[in-house]
Amino acid sequence: MIYTLTLNPAIDYYIDMNNFEEGELNKVNNAYTLAGGKGINVSKVLKNFNIDSAALGFCGGFTGDYIKKHLKEYGIKESFIYLEEDTRINIKLKTDKTESEIAGKAPNISKEKVNELLEFIKNNIKENDILVLSGSVPSSIENSIYKEIINKAGKNVKVILDARDEAFKIGVKEKVFLTKPNKKELGEYFNKNIETTEDIVKYARELIKDGSENVIVSLGKEGSMLITKDEAYIGNAPDGKLISSVGAGDSMVAGIVYGISKNLSLIESYKYAIASGSSTACSEGLTTFENMKKFLENTEIKKIN
Repeated sequence: MIYTLTLNPAIDYYIDMNNFEEGELNKVNNAYTLAGGKGINVSKVLKNFNIDSAALGFCGGFTGDYIKKHLKEYGIKESFIYLEEDTRINIKLKTDKTESEIAGKAPNISKEKVNELLEFIKNNIKENDILVLSGSVPSSIENSIYKEIINKAGKNVKVILDARDEAFKIGVKEKVFLTKPNKKELGEYFNKNIETTEDIVKYARELIKDGSENVIVSLGKEGSMLITKDEAYIGNAPDGKLISSVGAGDSMVAGIVYGISKNLSLIESYKYAIASGSSTACSEGLTTFENMKKFLENTEIKKIN
């Protein structure tokens, strides 16, 4: 079974306008809302690929009800821990020149609710399951939360940790199957300025020593890299017109989970990760399987000597 965890989900309110002027009345061209959160995005892309998963996390209030309803309509199972406070609303603003985000305030999550989540993980996640831990940690939860979750999940669970800052630093040391920092985040982790391919390989290997069995480093329009203990690969960014980068990283995670769930090799799974991320970046919303396959045809991976 595949589980995705989103500790800090949201309703994402997407706004498209020609330009934004602070302090003035601004007119919106298009707007829509979606259930958001990195783990939720992974579950949605997997569903688009006809792969079932269960979405975990916390949600509450009318916004939490919206998220649960949205996932039900999408055909995704969920086992969210219910909160009294409303789940946050994020604003994602796109103009002709820029993309901006306003992150809403997260609800307070009590220790009792955290323990409820930990008990669910302990009692339900089994050997050989895949557990995707994605996104930020609300301020009311300790930064050790990912560490606690990994320990509760037990051995022989493939954990993918896609987070940053202190929660990532603590969690990765518990041994995970895969992490997916971008170049900037990898530099932040080691407090280093990372520029060259050699730098990326060097510090990804240091991250492997810290506990990540495999590392994918996102390089934006320059593609990405996959580094293991013994080998390193660079993947291209297949050609396409960039529409929005929102959800592209989550789609990469979904792509590699798809490959793993189909018992493909890590390299073949990495191809699906590249194609999925690129397809979402060139789509309005998250990628479909058919669109992903078009990018898969133009995906190239080269081994670095």
